[in-house]
Amino acid sequence: MSDRYELVLTCPKSLEGLLAEEAVGLGLAEVREQVAGVRGLGDLETAYRLCLWSRLANRVLLVLGRFPVGSPDELYQGVQTFDWQDHLLPSGSLAVEFNGHGSGIDNSHFGALKVKDAIVDQLRRHSGQRPSVDKLNPDLRIHLRLERGEAVLSLDLSGYSLHQRGYRLQQGVAPLKENLAAAILIRAGWPRIAAAGGALVDPMCGVGTFLVEAGMMAADLAPNLRRERWGFGNWLGHVPALWKKLHAEAEERAAAGLARPPLWIRGYEADPRLIQPARNNIERAGLDGWIRVYQGELATFEPHPDRGQTGLVVCNPPYGERLGDPASLLYLYQHLGERLRGRCEGWEAAVFTGAPELGRRMGIRSHKQYAFWNGALLCKLLLFKVVPEQFVTDRSEPAPGDARMIGGQLVERPPAVRSAPARLSEGGRMFANRLQKNFKSLGKWARREGIECYRLYDADMPEYALAVDLYRDWVHVQEYAPPRSVDPEKAQVRLLDALAAIPQALDIDPARVVIKRRERQAGSRQYGRQDQQGRFMEVGEGGVRLLVNLTDYLDTGLFLDHRPLRLRIQREAAGKRFLNLFCYTATATVHAAKGGARGTTSVDLSKTYLDWARRNLALNGFSEKHRLEQADVMDWLAADRGEYELIFIDPPTFSNSKRMEGVFDVQRDHTRLLDLAMARLARGGVLYFSNNFRKFQLDPLLAQRYALEEISAQTLDPDFVRNPKIHRAWRLQAKQRD
Repeated sequence: MSDRYELVLTCPKSLEGLLAEEAVGLGLAEVREQVAGVRGLGDLETAYRLCLWSRLANRVLLVLGRFPVGSPDELYQGVQTFDWQDHLLPSGSLAVEFNGHGSGIDNSHFGALKVKDAIVDQLRRHSGQRPSVDKLNPDLRIHLRLERGEAVLSLDLSGYSLHQRGYRLQQGVAPLKENLAAAILIRAGWPRIAAAGGALVDPMCGVGTFLVEAGMMAADLAPNLRRERWGFGNWLGHVPALWKKLHAEAEERAAAGLARPPLWIRGYEADPRLIQPARNNIERAGLDGWIRVYQGELATFEPHPDRGQTGLVVCNPPYGERLGDPASLLYLYQHLGERLRGRCEGWEAAVFTGAPELGRRMGIRSHKQYAFWNGALLCKLLLFKVVPEQFVTDRSEPAPGDARMIGGQLVERPPAVRSAPARLSEGGRMFANRLQKNFKSLGKWARREGIECYRLYDADMPEYALAVDLYRDWVHVQEYAPPRSVDPEKAQVRLLDALAAIPQALDIDPARVVIKRRERQAGSRQYGRQDQQGRFMEVGEGGVRLLVNLTDYLDTGLFLDHRPLRLRIQREAAGKRFLNLFCYTATATVHAAKGGARGTTSVDLSKTYLDWARRNLALNGFSEKHRLEQADVMDWLAADRGEYELIFIDPPTFSNSKRMEGVFDVQRDHTRLLDLAMARLARGGVLYFSNNFRKFQLDPLLAQRYALEEISAQTLDPDFVRNPKIHRAWRLQAKQRD
């Protein structure tokens, strides 16, 4: 065999340029980039060195040869032209990885089977033995790539991917692969900063991947020094003496590097469950003397206490997957920018993000950006120089004793210079002005009426299609799904403008802003849990206390637009039997009980909301004489024989829960619903019917059967007069007989 081989190094897409530079430094000659990899020429020592030292490659492939393939038979014959006795014992094991298609080969499994058969058949002819197939730990891993009729046949010297260094046995949610983390650090200039004795901080370190990769670079540790199994271990062409020499040199360099005074490398992580796994990973990498990890929110992370020390702040903020994430992520980025400006002046920063538009909300201009693929997600690496010339916002001295709520904790501001609030865009300022105007007028009304929860803004400006509700000192934001004609990127920018404006306009802690998207809901999603925080808060209305949950469900447990109807029911309930159909969390029932109802019955299909209703009643001291029924309302009404002097019905527009047969459609089914309910109305009783279906048309025949009055305008408080279509309501009674 030749002393010089063609070597192919594979890598994640977007790392090709960096890998080419690294490979040249490790001795690979005539390097050329290709998609998701590089290729070049080198001897066996170079191949071993690449396996041991490459921080960016996935695999090191030693090319045995190239040959044309026009059919499956030609593939089989081409593989048989190589002497496999030079590479594998007949008693050994192999695995074949096949990439590509064409030349009559439709799938990778079929192609791998032809390659395996060619190797096995040749060895069996020579020795009478055939090697076995072992996909997990073979003695030899064969790689064949078929592209445009040419086969490239290689031995995989790495065995399993080189990004698996062996230290990260515990990991968090969607962690970065180690070689991608290394690439980010290289692009961020960490090798240069480390060589100058600089520090490194990751304020959202997770299980410590950035920290370990940075530590290995700084301490001159070969990334795969601790790997025990290699693809070349049982290859007959392996030269153990050469490998031992290179491995010993790497161990000497590691010992020398770890003997130097350690650099200051620190990580902070808000999730306490990740602290010990991070420390375990650091210890497995042999860097527990270099790296420290602390449990703490973003607002607690500190750079090196020596004010003359500078370095790199690097982080990979979490991606949003739950309701409320657009708000929480925006404020996370704003807090990060605020912390950098206030505490890390003179440092460099690198933020790896799947939402680069949020990076523009940090209040610092990035001087460089790089695109990276994180799996199938295109991300950006934003690089910053944390110097005043790059700040987008002004700075001001803190007020004495200034403190604020961040992440649910009261955090004292340090006596250092701090950043002013992020500067709003022109649209953001317009939105903030509208909020402040509404807050000034509606706030007076709410305080006068003793109202703690009300709608402050409801798509007043069409380009900002949001509903903004105040729940005491919390803000609940609902984003209406934009029409298809609106550019999604523009819609996202406007949403972020609005979210940036809300805390400033209302002088409220960003941690108390929750956002959800309002879309038509059906089936199980009507009742489905959206999050798991379980955070309930008490609010007051009309002398009763009610529980709301701003985070876990699409709705909060309290329909604000029905406030006038609930208070009307409270005024009219004294001594009456009250029936609440589609009761939701039974807030109207609590009001009826407060008004002196002699008994109440509340019916809903959802056990979740009936449990909530039970808690609302108990919170106000009501338990007896208040019946809760889990049932399909139409079936329950058809079977019920009770009489009620006061009935309230607020049905959903659609419902097709798995607990009911068929689908409830308020437009189609409201006539039968009202007929069934009116049959249960006692002599002289009143039924209130409301719904929020914008296109709803009441059956005109109902006016012939019942005394019917539309009262929609009477059921709108000042916070909903801007949106008179929020619901429609009617008052029904039996007609008086002549």
